[in-house]
Amino acid sequence: MKHILITRPEGKGAALAEQLEQAGYQASLYPVLKITYLTPTNVELSPLVNADKIIFVSQDAVHALNALKPAINTKAQFYGVGQQTADTIYEVFGVRAALPKQHDSEGLLALKSLADVDGSNIVLVKGIGGRPEIAKTLKQRGAYLNNCVVYQREPVEPSSANWIDHWQSHNVNGIVITSNAAVDAIFNTISAAQLTWLQQCEFYVASERIGTYLQQQKINSTHIHTAAGASDHAMFTCINQQGSKMSEQSATSKVEKAAQPTAKNTSNTTKSDSVKANNQTQSTPQKVSKVGSVALVISLLVASGVGYEFYQKLNASKVQNLAVNTLTEQNKMLQQELQALKSEQLSLQQALLNSEEQIAMALNENSVKNQQALKAALQKVQQSGNTLNPQEVTSLQRMAEFKLWAEQDYSGTSAVLKRLDSLLSDHSGTLELRQAITQDIQTLDNIKPVATEAIYLQLNSVIKRIDDLVFNAVNLPEEASISDENALSEDVSDWQQNILNSWNKIVDSFITIRHHEGVLIEPLLTDRERHLITQRIKLNITQAQDALMAKQASIYFNALNDTKRLVNEYFKQDDDATKVVIQTLANLEKESLNFNPEVTLQSTQQVKEWAQ
Repeated sequence: MKHILITRPEGKGAALAEQLEQAGYQASLYPVLKITYLTPTNVELSPLVNADKIIFVSQDAVHALNALKPAINTKAQFYGVGQQTADTIYEVFGVRAALPKQHDSEGLLALKSLADVDGSNIVLVKGIGGRPEIAKTLKQRGAYLNNCVVYQREPVEPSSANWIDHWQSHNVNGIVITSNAAVDAIFNTISAAQLTWLQQCEFYVASERIGTYLQQQKINSTHIHTAAGASDHAMFTCINQQGSKMSEQSATSKVEKAAQPTAKNTSNTTKSDSVKANNQTQSTPQKVSKVGSVALVISLLVASGVGYEFYQKLNASKVQNLAVNTLTEQNKMLQQELQALKSEQLSLQQALLNSEEQIAMALNENSVKNQQALKAALQKVQQSGNTLNPQEVTSLQRMAEFKLWAEQDYSGTSAVLKRLDSLLSDHSGTLELRQAITQDIQTLDNIKPVATEAIYLQLNSVIKRIDDLVFNAVNLPEEASISDENALSEDVSDWQQNILNSWNKIVDSFITIRHHEGVLIEPLLTDRERHLITQRIKLNITQAQDALMAKQASIYFNALNDTKRLVNEYFKQDDDATKVVIQTLANLEKESLNFNPEVTLQSTQQVKEWAQ
């Protein structure tokens, strides 16, 4: 019994496994990949609202996008690369998707409706790194392509070495692969012995692209069998056809081996009997005597016995020849039956392919008819003068207003307005409206965000440099114990000097004057005063940092101004450390802290007037 291994992600191979087991195969589910859904930004999802064509590359793309519940234009033309993807699109969105005959990227790009896409808005819903050929080709054809990446495939385990040993121990003969990511997951960390074992297995792939990628992993093309797509039916048909061919070859070989020894034995038997018959033929003597008569009688008796024996052997030879002929006829009948079964199988496959082609042709015809009807409707609308849906235009404008005032997302607002401008670009009579939108976009793009983190770090560097600054002051000398020059004398003759000394004492009790000799007058500061000045500067810078984070520009600039005044007043201006601090403060004062710029969209009033 042939053992088939299905490597599709969890939950996707059960139906195929059941079909294979009903057909007499042994089937095992062994997912090598896991699907992780991603969360695109609103800007990445916004093109879905006004898309002309939406292409889904897989079922996972449909489910991942549906999980996000985005706003999507269900009137757009939907596309599915495979049958299961198209069925899933109908189940989720209730829309019939266009489907190519060949379920791969090349088949999708061959559709007539994707041949002329110049100026069309197309959204490609896919996984990370998936289907680059589709995006590249559609861009070359002039489409406005937006990639919407909603999921990624990851190996279930980082190393595949344990998988291969497990498969080998369970005598796996065939492996089902439906993506290049699965090939990478299997072949990423295998040894030379494991590669040798894999080269003996049969691989059933969903497209020629995967088959070519497998050949790059040193797998012989004779062991690669390409199905008509990734659906369960296509994969089962591919596996079953390959199994039938191998069974026919095995049966034919057994019949030929059984017939060859029988014919050989029959030929040998006939040849032996002919030799014996020739040896028994003898001529009778011309002269007859009594003895001769007796001898003649005896010879006749012997000849009759020999003849009887020859007759018996001849009959046996005829029986053997009859058996050989019977076997030959049976072999011919078996060959005819096998040929008939093969012909019937081919006819059934051809009928199935014809039916699939008819269904695809019918879908394509319906798609063409729908497109023609859509074009006729558009032409009719254009002739009537209503080329745009006012509700759609006002909806995009309201979205832009919401992002501006509620979210303060200037880049998001610009993106929505650009989308609105693209919508209006194909319609006449919207020149003034588009000019207003363009002016709003330029205003929004010119708004630069405040570099809060960079400014905060610069303020922090100033705090670290404060302790290195050199004060522009002299140290106060300690009060020395000196003799009292105004002491009174006891001598009566010194009465005049005593009066002068008494007057000096009275003056000193009210005013103390210190003298300092030098060219420049520098402040006299104690260590305590210097410490207080340094702490005051640090406090000002910390206050500026808090104001920056709280988005209070006036407090920020007041704190910087006070800091700069203290540095200029108390520290040496020719010192390098002081120069660096003063320059940094001057640069910080030049920062434009416009945290909440007042922006008024000129296009809002224009849209209201146009919609009326």
